[in-house]
Amino acid sequence: MNTLIKNGTVVTASESFKADLWIVDGKIFQIAERLDGDESTRVIDAAGKWVLPGGVDAHVHLDMPMAGTVTADDHYTGTRAAAFGGTTFVIDFISQDSDDLGKLVKAAVDKALQKAAVDFSFHMNITHLTPEVEAQIPLLAEMGVTSVKVFSAYNHRLRLQDGEIFRVLRVAKNSGILTMMHAENGDVIDILVEEALKAGHRSPVWHARTRPAWGAEESVARGAALAATAEAPLYIVHMNAAGEVDQLEYARGLGLNILGETCPQYLFFTEDDLDRPDGAKFVCSPPLRTVEDQNRLWEGLEDGIIQTISTDHCSFFFDGTSPILYEGQKIAIPGKELGKDDFTKIPNGLPGVGDRLPVMWTAMVHSGRFSVNRFVELTSTNPARIFGIYPQKGTLMPGADADIAIWDPEMKVTYGRDRAQHRTDYNLYEGFDLTGFPVLVFSRGELIVDHGTWHGKAGRGHFISRKRFDPGQGTQV
Repeated sequence: MNTLIKNGTVVTASESFKADLWIVDGKIFQIAERLDGDESTRVIDAAGKWVLPGGVDAHVHLDMPMAGTVTADDHYTGTRAAAFGGTTFVIDFISQDSDDLGKLVKAAVDKALQKAAVDFSFHMNITHLTPEVEAQIPLLAEMGVTSVKVFSAYNHRLRLQDGEIFRVLRVAKNSGILTMMHAENGDVIDILVEEALKAGHRSPVWHARTRPAWGAEESVARGAALAATAEAPLYIVHMNAAGEVDQLEYARGLGLNILGETCPQYLFFTEDDLDRPDGAKFVCSPPLRTVEDQNRLWEGLEDGIIQTISTDHCSFFFDGTSPILYEGQKIAIPGKELGKDDFTKIPNGLPGVGDRLPVMWTAMVHSGRFSVNRFVELTSTNPARIFGIYPQKGTLMPGADADIAIWDPEMKVTYGRDRAQHRTDYNLYEGFDLTGFPVLVFSRGELIVDHGTWHGKAGRGHFISRKRFDPGQGTQV
């Protein structure tokens, strides 16, 4: 069905203006001051509402095995929750379970197509580098996967050595592929974890105390140095420490093509939350830091040092022994109770894909701290540009996919698990009072969320083949 959205305020990363927006065959057909559809066109009155591009979350983990269990959200439940929060495109990660990268991509796409309710793509983890794997990296771009991720932590599991990261950076650059980096010091973490366990420290707060911020800060600097030497772009994921922002600012000040991402959890919670009786809820990697770190992250967003806000959504049950009701069915998946006596056994990760936009809207736009345009830039347009889906996604213009979230800027919501729609038994933002919320969400012109009612379905999401990385994006965003 074609749709005409009338009387709303259309918002992009650069401007806001009163206009009507006409959706035809899943695409934005026209935006103008006054439009009249034909008899077959559904008309929606958006007076008093903001018409935004759907959010782009460039960092999620769905249906991922970890620590003897699997994430609570799969590609249906995770993308459904995303849509309720106004996000209409997500990028997940493919684990390198074998050295046949092409086979891994095909399997991941085929599996997600059965369940995804919104459009999606993938990054490829490179966690085992051989000459054969290195030779296959250029093939990823031909399959529409134009980003790879490397780790400087998780020794003997995911980590590459510096020389291997350098090799990935060079071959990726030559193939139009962006390298992403999880920046922590795996050697330091291993020593501190061993010492903590020997001393009998097993509570959740020790997850943070054994992953010091200095390790992340020096790893960002090291990653930037490797990228500079390789003359390659680099994207630092889930930045959480003040010193990381300092290192990113320094690198970008030198003209290096280094980009940065942070996540809402690092802006709202601290290590103190890990010391609560339910501290396992807050265990994620890298860990929550301090109020001082939060303040510097906010400064990084305000000053344009950090380019994107994603979630690192990686949900688990807090108590996987007690079922919850999800879409009329009881479900329980082993979760964070697996580490009740040992912080090293707590599955690392937090729910967030549905929380990101509503929580950030209140903190950014309703508060007056950021413009609505900057909100769109950080949560939709920048990630779309960086990861090769702009202008198909991430903006409102003729020819773009009609991925649209209509926001009621005055809607008041007491937020929590029921509103968020993740398939988990808790929500980090339980009881938060929010002002402003997406009331209508379209994916390729199809209305999938209507004032809290779900109209989407599993399997309607498309895999989007992404364009090769544009080196200019490092300076343009």
